Amino acid sequence: MPRKRFNSVLRVPKSTRSSIDQGPSVLSSDGASESRKRPGKVIGYWLLGTAGLVYGIVVLGGLTRLTESGLSITEWKPVTGSIPPMTEAAWNSEFDLYKSSPEFKILNADLNLEEFKFIYNMEWSHRQLGRTIGLVFAVPALAIILRRRYPAKFRAKLGAISCLIGFQGFIGWWMVRSGLKEDLTNPRVSQYRLATHLGTAFLVYLSMLHTSLTILTPSNGNLTQSSVINQRQLLALPSFRRSLLALGGLTFLTAISGAFVAGLDAGLIYNDFPYMGNSYIPPTGELLIGLPTLNDTSSLLATIVHNMFENPVLAQLDHRILAMTTATSTLALAGWTTVKCQQGVLPKVALRGIAGVTALVLMQATLGICTLWYLVPTPLAATHQAGSLAVLTGIVLCLARTRTGHTSRFIASVGLRA
Repeated sequence: MPRKRFNSVLRVPKSTRSSIDQGPSVLSSDGASESRKRPGKVIGYWLLGTAGLVYGIVVLGGLTRLTESGLSITEWKPVTGSIPPMTEAAWNSEFDLYKSSPEFKILNADLNLEEFKFIYNMEWSHRQLGRTIGLVFAVPALAIILRRRYPAKFRAKLGAISCLIGFQGFIGWWMVRSGLKEDLTNPRVSQYRLATHLGTAFLVYLSMLHTSLTILTPSNGNLTQSSVINQRQLLALPSFRRSLLALGGLTFLTAISGAFVAGLDAGLIYNDFPYMGNSYIPPTGELLIGLPTLNDTSSLLATIVHNMFENPVLAQLDHRILAMTTATSTLALAGWTTVKCQQGVLPKVALRGIAGVTALVLMQATLGICTLWYLVPTPLAATHQAGSLAVLTGIVLCLARTRTGHTSRFIASVGLRA
């Protein structure tokens, strides 16, 4: 029996392609077809819109931090705090509470009421948008979960995201509390808690975006619209997607390292690029403060780890290294994808996707360099923070457009794998 060519194509009738796009039907416990109960586009757009709100709160949170407004509200009132001060007496009462905080006593003793109103409104707007997101997501999600109309897996996703949103509110206050301690000589929030707050916001956004795209973007829809399906391309896509997932993880790690740079005000030192002072790497004495004098490996390791998260110089160097690694990896993946597409191994949708991701990564790198050069101006720094989420968005979109699950299973079922 002659061996099938690896790059042969599968011609699929139009009716069969439709069934492939829809995916296999799964019977639920009551015998009804599970595919008929899959979430519709309305739910997909609701998730997408809520993800947009989360993107907005990430940007607003960055502006709140950059304008040093985050410690202006010294109490956590999840419900009653939704009503801002309406009278002069109410404003004076809030101002008096702020006057008792370390930030006012040490840094802002000359702040007047009008200036306080600005930073208060910034923080209040950030918290209010958080409350809005909670309501916009949790109420419909609860209704969907209780009605039990959709698959258990989808309902579990909504429940998990709802819990994550609630947890994020707690993390926000936990972070603020770290900057209200009386023993602080330099009042600011903990960089660890800031990184946790930012990372959780990213997870909420990415969870919403991914869930919405699984509804709005049918599996392999971009690959089965044509009557010709290239087996070689379908079998090569998983490798591309794994590389893209790894790039997403690296991008996320780079963003978290950026939170440590922000929390330590590390962007205000070494404001040149690619050099840090007279060389690419600062002196060891600046990178590793408090090195042990004895040849103690455990103490040395502890000192290095401590400096990675506590020393602004090393925090900035770490962020630079991760950012350059991300950019280099993106360019390498783009080059590999280009070659494979020219060879017919990968479909053009993969090339278009990685081209968009590459453009976003290069834009983000440029924003980061400019933010350093110009001493962290608020507009540039806020755009740089938003850019990291834009890169992750591009990666998730590319992953969504290159899903091949149903088609791969169909090919396997008819014995057409090489």
